[in-house]
Amino acid sequence: MAEHDDAAAGELTEGGVAVLDPDIDEMEADDAVEPDGDDERVDEPVKPKRVRRVAAVVGLVLVVALSALVGWLVVRTHRATDVDERQSQIVQAARQGALNLTTIDWQRADADVQRILDSATGEFYDDFAKRSAPFIKVVKEAKSTSTGSITEAGLESEAGDSAQVLVAVAVKTSNVGAPAQEPREWRMRIAVQKVGDVMKVSNVEFVP
Repeated sequence: MAEHDDAAAGELTEGGVAVLDPDIDEMEADDAVEPDGDDERVDEPVKPKRVRRVAAVVGLVLVVALSALVGWLVVRTHRATDVDERQSQIVQAARQGALNLTTIDWQRADADVQRILDSATGEFYDDFAKRSAPFIKVVKEAKSTSTGSITEAGLESEAGDSAQVLVAVAVKTSNVGAPAQEPREWRMRIAVQKVGDVMKVSNVEFVP
């Protein structure tokens, strides 16, 4: 009975031993090793080191470039601020010089003239110092009073420590013979010279 069952599954050898069909063995092997599609794992490609290195270099270059740009802007702004401050000091010195020249009261003429000399330098200082005594005398005798007010002022030119400023001033005067006069408009070209840390008037000329 057993021999009959073995014969049904395979072939009998001369010794009565059953030999399995090789096709059956291959089918069973295929069923055992066939992987499930859901269990398959696909490894993501690793990013090449070269790409990471290039990205790092590009990032470093951008940081350096931005730092240089920021530094340049800071220096440029600082220089522009210095220029603005210097030019403002020049114009202010010319304005004050024009006010000193046009604002004189006979009752304090000595102090007013001294203020002019304190803000002057060079040939203008020398010339005005020589004329100051007779000028004070005339002002006191005429009981003259003048008051100036700046209407406009602007930098005309600048070279090194020297500059020229155009100043427009309105002057009201009065004296014994004419107690009240209409304001007169004057235009001056005032040369300014840096002396130490101070801007001083080095020349004055009237312009049409």
